[in-house]
Amino acid sequence: MGEVLIGAEELVEAMLSDRPPVVLDVRWRLGDDRGYDHYRDGHVPGAIYVDLNAELAAPASAARGRHPLPALADLQAAARRWGIDDGVPVVVYDDCGGMSAARAWWLLRWGGIGDVRILDGAFGAWRAAGIRLSSGDTVPRTGSVTLTGGGMPTVGIDDVAGTGALLLDARAGERYRGEVEPVDPRPGHIPGAVSAPTGENLADDGTFRPAEALRERFASLGADGRDVVVYCGSGVTAAHQIAALEIAGHGAALYPGSYSQWSNDGSRPVEAG
Repeated sequence: MGEVLIGAEELVEAMLSDRPPVVLDVRWRLGDDRGYDHYRDGHVPGAIYVDLNAELAAPASAARGRHPLPALADLQAAARRWGIDDGVPVVVYDDCGGMSAARAWWLLRWGGIGDVRILDGAFGAWRAAGIRLSSGDTVPRTGSVTLTGGGMPTVGIDDVAGTGALLLDARAGERYRGEVEPVDPRPGHIPGAVSAPTGENLADDGTFRPAEALRERFASLGADGRDVVVYCGSGVTAAHQIAALEIAGHGAALYPGSYSQWSNDGSRPVEAG
């Protein structure tokens, strides 16, 4: 497992080095489609805007979920548009604690890029450090990266339950319990899943909690010595959970279809409470 995080000051040093990273701005939130506007208003200098819905997912469908994995060829074409070459490090960030940037982190790692890191503390950490911003658009040169795929483990809908792995539900607790369900057709969770809200990976300042605290968190959920599978609503914040697990020293597989796929299949059981 490589390094997962990079701090704001460390990113500045990397940007000034002879091997600067490609920096990707992945601002996206459920219910807020103005990520590009936020990017244009101010971003890390040189950062490239990434459209999560269009570039980090295949088209949504009831059969595959709200954010299916993109085809490897499509992800490679996008990575080249962003200016990524083979062997070049990548840093991703957003303005919500890494919750959406982790999707780019996971996908690029899945694609075969080894050195991808999440800006710890997100865009807020960059601003808090008083480092200058750029506005408008950054137009990258075309990269030449080749993605191979298979760099991160996944499980499909037929294998997500009943394998003996610890199944973590990364959504908010009220969605896990079925008290509210804003987007998916049946409230509740996949039978046997353990509630593990992604927000609990973060400290009050929006940075990831220390590795030891995350180890204790996941041990209390049953992760010690077991295979782990993670899902959320559509496979976005689950990637944040996988990042936190990696910081804690655990590998984990992603169920990409997540609850949006599961709950749309009436033959699959759902539990509430």
